[in-house]
Amino acid sequence: MTNLENKRTLKALDATDKKILQCLEQDGRMSFATLGEHIGLSKTPCWNRVNELAKQGVIAGYNTRIDPTKLGLTIKALVHVVVDFSYYQAFEAAIIAHPNVRSCQAVTGEYDYVLEILATDIQAFDHLLRENLSQLPGVERFNTAISTRMVKSDGPFTLMR
Repeated sequence: MTNLENKRTLKALDATDKKILQCLEQDGRMSFATLGEHIGLSKTPCWNRVNELAKQGVIAGYNTRIDPTKLGLTIKALVHVVVDFSYYQAFEAAIIAHPNVRSCQAVTGEYDYVLEILATDIQAFDHLLRENLSQLPGVERFNTAISTRMVKSDGPFTLMR
C-alpha cells in the first residue's frame, strides 16, 4: 500500500472506527462486547468493524509487550551504523536474523541504520559490539548510545494530527 493509499484509508475512517482504534490502542485484549459498550454498538457489528479495519490493514496485528528487564535484558542501546552500500543486502539479512537486534531502521543523514540492541549487561553488550556486530557484512563504523530510561514508548496513533 502506498503512502497516498494509506492517507485515503485513514481519511475514510468514520468516528466509530476512530473510537474503536482508540479503545484498542488502550487495551488490545478488550472483548468485542466490552468494546461495543464503549463505542455504542452491539458485539456483532463491533466485530465486523474490527474485522474490516484488519482487512484494510489499519489494524496490522496484535502482540504482547514484554518487559525486557524481567528477562534479564538490562542494557538497551541505540547503535548508529555506517555500511558500505555494496553490502547493504547482506547487512540487512544478518540484522534480520540477529536475536539481539530488537529493531533496525534505514535512515538518512550521517549514518545508514539505527539499531535498537538489547543485552544482559554492559560486558555482554561490549562483546556483542566487538565480536559480533562489528563483523557483520559491510560495517564500516558505528556509534552507540546507551539508553538510561524510556521517556515515551508506543505513543498512540489515534491522537496524532
